[in-house]
Amino acid sequence: MDASTEKNIITQSLTDYDASEDRERQSRDLKAGLHPLKNKFVFWYTRRTPGVRSQTSYEDNMKQIMDFSTVEGFWVCYCHLARPSSLPSPTDLHLFKQGIRPLWEDSANCNGGKWIIRFKKAVSGRFWEDLVLALVGDQLDYSDNICGVVLSIRFNEDILSVWNRNASDNQVVMALRDNIKRHLKLPHGYVMEYKPHDASLRDNSSYRNTWLRG
Repeated sequence: MDASTEKNIITQSLTDYDASEDRERQSRDLKAGLHPLKNKFVFWYTRRTPGVRSQTSYEDNMKQIMDFSTVEGFWVCYCHLARPSSLPSPTDLHLFKQGIRPLWEDSANCNGGKWIIRFKKAVSGRFWEDLVLALVGDQLDYSDNICGVVLSIRFNEDILSVWNRNASDNQVVMALRDNIKRHLKLPHGYVMEYKPHDASLRDNSSYRNTWLRG
């Protein structure tokens, strides 16, 4: 058995195990009178040190703050989160499926990329909430290809990004862009940019030197 075949078998086994675990979790939640979500999610918080860009320092500053797997659990978590307007700059707030870290190198992210949307600070909170609700409620097309979403608080703007698993599947990447635009009802004039994570690793930047605009 070659290494590629062995890797595929291991990956499929892990996928089957995760699916079985999800079914058991949903069954427990239903019996408890709760409303289970398709996926379990984790909120992460990163308070970046201005001027420091090393990946080690970024990981050190990344904190897992809460997780949830039901509608009820989500609202408990979300109602306790600080609003975007109250967060200092530079800060990142991440919402990712359980088991996926909000890092370019994570195995679920390393072959993927992200769609990027820049907002004025006065409106970013509304679009962030709409995006979070869409992810948690499994309302976006190609949801299995989505790893998570990020709100990045910066000095002059706030940035939303949607991370997906496969940057090389151009059809899915473009369809995801169109679906995000429709769901968020983006006003005319907003430009979406795409950047693969391997490009971010090369230039050590999340939002500079984007490859695709639309």
